[in-house]
Amino acid sequence: MKETAYLKESKELIKDLMKIPILSPLKERDIKNLIKMSKIRTYEAGEVICEEGLNDKWIFFLTKGRVKIVKEGRELSVLDKRGDIFGEMSVIDGKPRSASVYSIDTTVCLATDTLYIEKLQDHEKIAFRYLLYRIFAEILSSRLRESNIELIQAKNRFGLGFIKKIIGRFFSS
Repeated sequence: MKETAYLKESKELIKDLMKIPILSPLKERDIKNLIKMSKIRTYEAGEVICEEGLNDKWIFFLTKGRVKIVKEGRELSVLDKRGDIFGEMSVIDGKPRSASVYSIDTTVCLATDTLYIEKLQDHEKIAFRYLLYRIFAEILSSRLRESNIELIQAKNRFGLGFIKKIIGRFFSS
């Protein structure tokens, strides 16, 4: 992995980040705060970006490339759109990473250290957290809808009893 120092704002960077659909609702001052707490990280194919079970407070905005999300050795999904976010769950609940993320090809991410939020002034901290959690809610809602569709398809394919047994094992651990 190659990593820059924490970023410094520039008009070009602000404009570029505001073009990312998930960040478009942010105001310029919020983008500036995001920049201050972020670095650019570049990963080669096959590198681990996040490791299941580890605990950190970084979230990642995909700017170039593709990543695969892997849980317990099984690929769950591939993210390939500019602005796709990953790493948000451990930031939300404070628990270790629920999955690993690997670069599929050369991948560039805006890596944001959410511990930096504590350095913001009180009114900025509250506003920024609200915006960040609003973004998280949209992403998680979309992923939950996709998971519901996959669950229904699995129920139709394998039968309800099999699915209940699998879900029961998942939630009992």
